[in-house]
Amino acid sequence: MLFEKIIFNVLAFSLFILIFFKMIKKNDTNYVIILCMQAIGILISFIEIIFKLNIGVFMKFLIYLLSVIIPVIIIYFEYKGISFSEIIYISLAKIALLMKDSKGAKNFLITLVTKYPESYYGHKMLAEIYEKEGGMRKAIDEYVQAIQINKKDYNSYYKISYLLNDLGKKKEASQMLEELLRKKPEMLDATILLGDIYCEQERYKEASNIYNEALKYNPASYELYYNMGIVYTMLNDFKNAKSCYEKAAAINTLLYNGYYNLAQISLIYNDLEEAEKYFMQSVLSKDIEPKAYYNLAKIYMIRGDKENAVKFLNIAIELDHNFYDKADKEPLFIPVKSYINYPDMEEEQEKESNLTPKEIKVQEHLENTMKLVGKLSLNNIRLKKEKQNEGIDKEEQREKE
Repeated sequence: MLFEKIIFNVLAFSLFILIFFKMIKKNDTNYVIILCMQAIGILISFIEIIFKLNIGVFMKFLIYLLSVIIPVIIIYFEYKGISFSEIIYISLAKIALLMKDSKGAKNFLITLVTKYPESYYGHKMLAEIYEKEGGMRKAIDEYVQAIQINKKDYNSYYKISYLLNDLGKKKEASQMLEELLRKKPEMLDATILLGDIYCEQERYKEASNIYNEALKYNPASYELYYNMGIVYTMLNDFKNAKSCYEKAAAINTLLYNGYYNLAQISLIYNDLEEAEKYFMQSVLSKDIEPKAYYNLAKIYMIRGDKENAVKFLNIAIELDHNFYDKADKEPLFIPVKSYINYPDMEEEQEKESNLTPKEIKVQEHLENTMKLVGKLSLNNIRLKKEKQNEGIDKEEQREKE
């Protein structure tokens, strides 16, 4: 018992002196909190010895907690590069955020990084708060500070690239992402963002290269296959595009935009049965539901099923009034014009689309390709008829001669 008390007091005094010298060295009065806790623990221990008290288990645990356990935890965190002041200020900032006091949280963190410019967690947390508030330039500055302290903070590299892209600085964003992917090629978010920038700049070959490279590390990513499908579509490589969309849909069965693109490609190849199947699957997306129903109506008109054609066409018009004018100009629907319902224009139809600019662009490309293919097919038919007529005329002339 006496031996235990001697060991405790030596350890407690050693830790007290160590914390005291840390306070002097760092000129940080926050350490006074720990010193006071240690002093209380040591004092209780002395009272126990002097008055020969038999204290309970709870009091003994409290003595050890205040004088030994907490100081050892603090020393361990400092060994890992996290100072006691960081723990205090970051804890206070998190409490302020829980109370929805973002201004108070920022004040705590600004105090921390002013006193400790090398506080990685202080800069990182401050950057995240600025980002949430929309202060993108301030957020970038803080993320840069975090990276300078921790060179392996790849998430902050990505965040800076993301914010630069939002600010319209595509060149700087793409350069930073290229550098990031050289260091961490398996980072999926960085690959997707860089691919988006390349697609926006119509650098589709480069986009396909980084997606293929990323597949080595993320072979089960439906996002990569879906984005590769988009890239191959824009390169008019519909065979590879179809393969990628199918792989993406196999991984994520809720990829309705992928089904829609597959349906459009099926139409390009004049596979009405497959197109119908994919359009039916894509109607579950509110963003493309009216378009899918409109195309289904066209398929049924080609097949001569006027009843289903009218049904799906009226659904498309009900969902989006713009399809009434579109249907009115479509020669395919001339036989069923009298059955098309005129839309109620007073009904509000303001709907937000979740489609990205890239997705809208690829759908438009497929629609335009389909129109072109359709025109070429009609031209081929006309040319054949003209040649046949020319042949008939020549034969008639010969007979007359």
